[in-house]
Amino acid sequence: VAFVPNATTTYTVTGTDANGCQNTDQVLVTVNPLPLVNAGTDKTICEGATVTLTATGAVTYNWVPLVTNGTAFTPPSGTTTYTVSGTDANGCINTDQALVTSNSLPAINAGIDQGICFGDLATLTATGGTVYNWSNAVIDGTPFSPGATASYTVTGTDVNGCVNTDQVIVAV
Repeated sequence: VAFVPNATTTYTVTGTDANGCQNTDQVLVTVNPLPLVNAGTDKTICEGATVTLTATGAVTYNWVPLVTNGTAFTPPSGTTTYTVSGTDANGCINTDQALVTSNSLPAINAGIDQGICFGDLATLTATGGTVYNWSNAVIDGTPFSPGATASYTVTGTDVNGCVNTDQVIVAV
């Protein structure tokens, strides 16, 4: 009958043959502890960035979904649970999980192209983020006087720290 021992134990068996003779034997059943597999901390990145999952506590590791332990990869958008099975030198297996959240890039919009007369003011106001940095020293939402037709690039950052860009042309 199969059983699950709780600790390393020596078991003794006594056998009796058809003549009533008895003899005993012993067997040592060693119970190895499970490895303390650690998948590492949960990760949050921006879409398109790479992340590295490195498990510890065992000798070999198998990740589901399939990634290679300690090797950078680009996860899909959204949140994915990665489960690692770690096997130690005794063949004992334990698991752990790590969440990887890949936040979408913000939909930064620099607005529509503008046409102004020489000497007039233009105002560039971006949307889709929380912080904006414009090229050519332009300040978001602040009027300025461009000297010539130019393309202006805005880099916008959202609440997750993810960054994207857009461009607008001001024709003078």
